[in-house]
Amino acid sequence: GCSTGSDAASSAASSSSASSSSSGSASGSASPSPSSTVSVPARVSLTAGGSRLSYGDAAKVVFESTRGRGTVLRLTVEGVRRGRIQDFKGFILDDPYKKRASYYYAKVKVTNIGGGDVGGVPVPLWGVNAENVLLPAVNFTTTFRPCPSRPLPATFGPHARLSTCLVFLSPDHGALTAVSYRPSQAFNPITWRR
Repeated sequence: GCSTGSDAASSAASSSSASSSSSGSASGSASPSPSSTVSVPARVSLTAGGSRLSYGDAAKVVFESTRGRGTVLRLTVEGVRRGRIQDFKGFILDDPYKKRASYYYAKVKVTNIGGGDVGGVPVPLWGVNAENVLLPAVNFTTTFRPCPSRPLPATFGPHARLSTCLVFLSPDHGALTAVSYRPSQAFNPITWRR
């Protein structure tokens, strides 16, 4: 089966805007947040918050998982293609949200270029639709051949690499306009677009 993530993620996606509020003070700084304990290797230059990248471009970011661990990741969104409802033959699509959604497949690469281990968590990327709403990646419990999706393996330490595919559902047959790295509400997101 498949789901659009935990209740918290689904709730956050339906109420989160992908752009920072005009009253917010999101920084375009490329340094980790003041509360970050992640050590950035001297040879690594982080991608500035707010950067707009093209598919195929890599971003270097500080990532701190919900499990209290952190590292520096190199994230690359290689491309996005539109899926078809027929791709989900054999899956139960009993929810009107799933039936009326547009499906998008994002091919991504993740490389740990820092010193920490952040395994066992989802790849930290979100879809963004035309209404500027953050969309969580679908969590599959079985193999989905058109877009084989996997979280970071249980151990994802220094130099680890993962190539995977993320599935995003955009409600009401909406378009996916970007893929976003936004680790917190205060972070000015890094986005990949066509």
